[in-house]
Amino acid sequence: MMRLPLFQPHPDHVAEVIETATTEFLAQCLDGDSLDFPIAPPFGSLVKAVDEEANIDVYAVVYYATTSPIDSVHRARAMGLSMEQLRSEQPQIFDMLKTEFKAAIIGYKATDRRIYQHLPPRPPFIHQAVYRCSQTEIAHFSTTRLDFLRTVLQVSGAPVDELVSATIRHCHAAHNHSRAWLVQAGREVSQLLKDDYDRLGAILRRMRP
Repeated sequence: MMRLPLFQPHPDHVAEVIETATTEFLAQCLDGDSLDFPIAPPFGSLVKAVDEEANIDVYAVVYYATTSPIDSVHRARAMGLSMEQLRSEQPQIFDMLKTEFKAAIIGYKATDRRIYQHLPPRPPFIHQAVYRCSQTEIAHFSTTRLDFLRTVLQVSGAPVDELVSATIRHCHAAHNHSRAWLVQAGREVSQLLKDDYDRLGAILRRMRP
């Protein structure tokens, strides 16, 4: 299996969809132009997959990342070398590993350019580009409504309390650390978890950096 080709026409183009489903997608990070391991977008951050056929942007929250050998038969082994030593003595190592991440779909931008905070009519196709969302895009997505937080709290196979806290921190930063926005987010989570005070308290304590 070959590594993904080096093709990054935009600095925020970080990955490509390699598996897709109604509620989430799996993306493989693109290789850089230097001897470094690809770095997945941060836990809880927003990314978008561009569906070229439907002309929509599918927004998702990163909830899982892994780096593993491209060859599934052979596991990576400890080398006892620093990164600089790996680059000079074992440069082939960087061709033998892949970084992937899973992202839960939380909304989309339709052809009319309106934002919807529910599942799109279809998930992105395989081989569609995945981009990091800019601070402006994150702020625009999370300005008027926060319905997507309910979806984040229901992500299967993720530490959802940590995930919703991290997502709120990313959005809070995109809103220039606005206290008013943070209060709005706190109220939304309080409504969603009004019958689970222990979880609510733990999330509220983690919402600020």
